[in-house]
Amino acid sequence: MKHLLSAAAVLLATTSLGHAEGTLQLFNWGNYTSPELLAKFEKETGIKVTVTDYDSNDTALAKIEAGGHGFDIVVPSANYVPIFVEKGLLQELDLTKLPNHGNIAPEWQNVDWDAGRKFTIPWQWGSTGIAVNTKVYGGDIHTSAVFLEVPAELKGKINVVPEMNDIVNLAVMYAGGQPCSEDTEVLKKARDLLLAAKPDWISMDYGATEKLSNNDWAASVNWNGSTMRARLANGDVAYGYPKEGYPLFMDSAGILKDAQNVEEAYKFLDFVMVPENAAMISAFARYANGIAGSEAFMPEDMKTAPEVVIPEEFKASGVFLPTCAGKSQEYITAIWTELQK
Repeated sequence: MKHLLSAAAVLLATTSLGHAEGTLQLFNWGNYTSPELLAKFEKETGIKVTVTDYDSNDTALAKIEAGGHGFDIVVPSANYVPIFVEKGLLQELDLTKLPNHGNIAPEWQNVDWDAGRKFTIPWQWGSTGIAVNTKVYGGDIHTSAVFLEVPAELKGKINVVPEMNDIVNLAVMYAGGQPCSEDTEVLKKARDLLLAAKPDWISMDYGATEKLSNNDWAASVNWNGSTMRARLANGDVAYGYPKEGYPLFMDSAGILKDAQNVEEAYKFLDFVMVPENAAMISAFARYANGIAGSEAFMPEDMKTAPEVVIPEEFKASGVFLPTCAGKSQEYITAIWTELQK
């Protein structure tokens, strides 16, 4: 999902939030929206898109719940879509206004987090793993021990992205549990691992792409597309898939219940589902997308990239995080709150 302040936000954030004919307010993960896509959309439709960035699902949810935000579209991850729906924050889509809806690939049409794709369309999907500068650390990178039992070479040089459910559930899986576990022994072990490891981290920051590229950090819990972008700029960066278990995600775009530029929002969602346009997002952010036919337009280097094509031996360890609820989410939130102190 994701990384650094979006160039699109800097270039396009020139209009005030709210309704204005021919404008659209997109609330999206930072450094995740292709400026070329936005330029093409504006040229074809005359609609000006302003992008505002966020760094986590919880940040986005809190901002939307507070009201008065002026945004039209938001892009939550799979495990947060049901929360947005349950809280009444998303509109049910009028599929008659989305003629390209049929371009959604079959495997992404009827998903657990949005049955029948009634509220969202695919944006990008990928995984959360471990990015490491192999010149600094030559050990096993396919393990969450890299950030939970930090090797000497990486102490004070490793970042952890600020995405609560990803980080806590990585620790839970490392401790032998399953995502959204209510096993208090497993949760205590995960909590203890995180709290013991935190002094060895340099930061809990979102902007991994540039800092890995520039050798400001030697490692980070990070998303695969961001890591690929870092590797293209710095060949020493490699991506690890924790064998103990790691999260898969799909970020999906939906129209907010209080959107003021609804027709413009529909035009944008439909535009994103054109295969060539979906591939433009992937070419920029370096994640796979959920639109059939986009493969023909994808960059050649993504077709075999180890960050995009999950190696066979690590496929079984990836899991889409469910929407944690009840005691599980209470424990996760409590662990995360303690980790922020």
